[in-house]
Amino acid sequence: MTAALIGFALVLVLVLMRMPIVFAMGLVGTFGFAFERSGSLFDAWGLNAAMSMVGRQIIDTAQSYGLSVVPLFILMGLFVNKSGMARELYAVSNAFLGHMRGGIAMATVAACGGFSAISGSSLATAATMSKVAMPEMRRYGYSEGLSTASIAAGGTLGILIPPSVILVIYGLMTETSIGKLFMAGIIPGALGILFYILAVRFTVWRNPDAGPAGPRFNWRERLGALRSVWAVLLLFVLVIGGLYGVFDVYPIYLTFSPTEAAGMGAMGAFLIALSRGGLTLSSTFEVLKDTALTAAALFSVLIGAQIFSNFVNLAGLPEALIGIVTYYDVPPYAVMMMILLIYIVLGCVFESLSMLLLTVPIFFPLVTELGYDPIWFGIVVVVVTEISLITPPVGLNVFILKGVVGNVTTGTIFRGVTPFWIADLFRLALIVLVPWLVLVLPENMGAMGH
Repeated sequence: MTAALIGFALVLVLVLMRMPIVFAMGLVGTFGFAFERSGSLFDAWGLNAAMSMVGRQIIDTAQSYGLSVVPLFILMGLFVNKSGMARELYAVSNAFLGHMRGGIAMATVAACGGFSAISGSSLATAATMSKVAMPEMRRYGYSEGLSTASIAAGGTLGILIPPSVILVIYGLMTETSIGKLFMAGIIPGALGILFYILAVRFTVWRNPDAGPAGPRFNWRERLGALRSVWAVLLLFVLVIGGLYGVFDVYPIYLTFSPTEAAGMGAMGAFLIALSRGGLTLSSTFEVLKDTALTAAALFSVLIGAQIFSNFVNLAGLPEALIGIVTYYDVPPYAVMMMILLIYIVLGCVFESLSMLLLTVPIFFPLVTELGYDPIWFGIVVVVVTEISLITPPVGLNVFILKGVVGNVTTGTIFRGVTPFWIADLFRLALIVLVPWLVLVLPENMGAMGH
């Protein structure tokens, strides 16, 4: 256990020294594994065993059929970006909400939730919606803090509302049903939209000038805007409906595995973008290149995390934690509170995926041993990592937004986003205290087939 804790501390130190997380986890995991095998960092037998483990991990990851779902969902999200669906989602949200004080910011949050359901990426959601919503909020005199905060916070929904790449990775790491994880994310995702809208209401209540009311649309205009989002609904039903067996009825009998659902989604997004003239030969090549680069980066971090996980497991850290909790008879809820506190603190330093990959191999065996549901824990972990995307000093969505918008300081965005991550803490407390909100849909998936 001591060696594992030292290894964990070394990873933190290396990351704080700005070493990429993949190299920090890989190096510590490799030498830690060698030390556990032979009792020395430089013993030839131990190093050979460690290098054999590293090679096997790289090959197993590259050949994993389950991981093929990751680049396919990334490809789907990038084609969605090219199709102009984000603008349509924003238009329909604005038609129904924009006339209220702070309504355009609320519409932005709602549109982010809708876009998340077809993109699966927080960073893509924040970057895309900033180009769509920011000019409108500036046109109506919204404060820079509220404008940027609503986009940054709304963008975090991309890792929770299905299809979510981070839920896929959690499912593969823990051998948990990806389909059930997707279903479990729906209600917490909807609660996220609701709580963020309440955060907007609180902001404009404190400062009415932060979010002036926009124009009111009549019902004819609203219904016209609603009809324009048919492509979004079609793609969502194709992917999620196929995954949950909606089409598994006479005479179709069609149910998708997660990988098949991702493939159908990527093809559907490609055809929609192509039919709208959003793709050229060069832009299609750009999408394929970006997909390859993003998937390679994700796989690299995943390999590094698995190497580190092998060292931690060999050192016996998960078993030691279980032994400590059992010996001192620590109540399960107290253990969970400590785990959540660790996640919140780590979120101030790590970006979301790195934090997930670094901690899940340590905490997952402990949580399941205490009797917690692995699907519930996965959603809780993702909600905590959502908070990390908008909290200082490493709120990744904030820095992405700063790079896209350009002329707004990160301090302004962090101040504006404060009510949103406080709302996230309330949502986290709600799903921790009421697990039914997470588990009710996956527990009733049997009626839907898959």
